[in-house]
Amino acid sequence: MIGRITGRLDYRGEDHVLIEVNGVGYVVHCSERTRRMLPATGKPVSLFTDLLVRQDLLQLFGFATYAEREWHRLLIGVQGVGPRASMAILGALGSDGLGRAIAVGDWNSIRAAKGIGPKTAQRVVNELREKVAEIMAMGNVEIAAPDTEGVGEPEATAADVSVPELSSGNSQADALSALENLGYARGEAASAVAQAASDNPEAGEQVLIRSALKLLAPREG
Repeated sequence: MIGRITGRLDYRGEDHVLIEVNGVGYVVHCSERTRRMLPATGKPVSLFTDLLVRQDLLQLFGFATYAEREWHRLLIGVQGVGPRASMAILGALGSDGLGRAIAVGDWNSIRAAKGIGPKTAQRVVNELREKVAEIMAMGNVEIAAPDTEGVGEPEATAADVSVPELSSGNSQADALSALENLGYARGEAASAVAQAASDNPEAGEQVLIRSALKLLAPREG
């Protein structure tokens, strides 16, 4: 599987880009949000990728961050969400926005993505709620723009792409950072993390994020 592609941006389409690598042009489908983040045509570019393989189809999807790619993989596992629907959701909300919407049960935000109905949006929230902490713990690390000297070398495989290492020394700080990335105010996020750590002093980062999200979730009344 192709896990990352690095080359020169040769062309921008309505739902894809063409990246030239060592004389070969790769069509990479991207969300609108990701396409807006890319450099000008002719410039070096690097994207995380996910390869869709079907009997009569090979499609490469590109993502600016590792977390975005992992959300895509989770989204296409939800009934009613195909690759294009996933691109629509990520294009509308982004990785952090999607994580926040799922964490607080805001399926209406997901429904706002083109082609997503209410039942599908609710399934996304219900099926992926437990994955929010895991994805946010990965961080939102982007691939840096490559040097032009490296363009033309073979693209990396999935084995070459590693999950960003997490700091084991300060799980509370990492959990707080993840919650801030989701859009929570620093004060309320810090209070929730502190409460979660007090309830479970041995908790790691992912457990702290899950517990804090539960504390921050709106109460039904």
